[in-house]
Amino acid sequence: MRLARDDRSLVSEWWFSVDRALLIAVLALIGVGIVLSLAASPAVATRKGLPTFYFVERHLVFAMAGIVLMLLASLLDPRGVLTLAVVLLGVGLVLMVAAVLYGPEVNGARRWVRFGGFSLQPSELLKPAFAVVVAWLFAEERARPGISMVLIAVGLYIVAAGLLLRQPDVGQWMLLTLVFGALFFISGQPIAWALAFGGIGVGGVTAAYFAFPHVRGRVARFLDPASGDTFQTDRAIQSFAEGGFFGRGPGEGTIKSVLPDAHTDFIFAVVAEEYGAFACLLLIALFAFVVGRALMRYRHRRDPFTHLAVNGLALLIALQASINMAVNVGLVPAKGMTLPFISAGGSSMIAASLTVGMLLALVRRRADPRTIGRPRVGGSPLPPIGRNAR
Repeated sequence: MRLARDDRSLVSEWWFSVDRALLIAVLALIGVGIVLSLAASPAVATRKGLPTFYFVERHLVFAMAGIVLMLLASLLDPRGVLTLAVVLLGVGLVLMVAAVLYGPEVNGARRWVRFGGFSLQPSELLKPAFAVVVAWLFAEERARPGISMVLIAVGLYIVAAGLLLRQPDVGQWMLLTLVFGALFFISGQPIAWALAFGGIGVGGVTAAYFAFPHVRGRVARFLDPASGDTFQTDRAIQSFAEGGFFGRGPGEGTIKSVLPDAHTDFIFAVVAEEYGAFACLLLIALFAFVVGRALMRYRHRRDPFTHLAVNGLALLIALQASINMAVNVGLVPAKGMTLPFISAGGSSMIAASLTVGMLLALVRRRADPRTIGRPRVGGSPLPPIGRNAR
């Protein structure tokens, strides 16, 4: 099937407006994740008494579902992205309440809801929706002078943060706080408010340290490894030394045989041991390209909502990937956070796919209504005049 530029169908308009380089980079990440699942998951499945390719098949199913959802989301216009985010936010909040009240307790936390044989982590769906809705609220602050949209955004953050801490999931709370703080600052809120929010954030981290024993234990082990069991992080760091620059070779690693989370939280260490630091750098470069491409693609547009939403979604991907990699190399205390598109996990894959799908939708090439019909000089449209000049 060939698509022509004069074809006005939805698929044709999508094909000629989507950022193909960004799309290819994301598909490459998903493909890399499938390959690395083949490297890391079979040993974990065998150790758990599951079929050898249980996690691989599961990863493949969710990867295919994620690609479909990503492409469907990328067809939307900005209004459609906001509508999708509002729906996901509402569903995510309701399911988080259900998880806290009725979800199964795993390692002292209630973060999951189960539907038959399928488990879902609602906080994963909440993150991209929260970033988009908060971006819209901040963008609307100046457009609706009679309503304090910032206070509504703060209230939404308090509700989401409270549910995350009630589970508890301190890592996801910190990620959400960082994204909210960044959007708060980028949206041009008063510096005094930004400093106050920063102080509240520091106070929240301090309170979490004293309120949750597992947080206190992880920080203590990070600062003083002799104070507790640091086997997982020690073994992950050791994998980088054993892998060297080009790795021990596919299938030759040992970390996946001893770490229970080698296919999720510590898959980056599996990459280092079997494929080497060179492969790790390529993976980092791929994530950096996805984030940088999204931000650069939108740098010349002036729509406040889209500008903030793109920043929020890109920051979600960048922060989550950075935290996962930082844990693997011992730069931050251990935290159960997946590497987007790479780690095994259905909720993580679906959430990452929706995040990028909305990102692709927002950075698509669209005509600027302020310049439609204006004569061009030297290939560029003349600037707006009159009332549209502002």
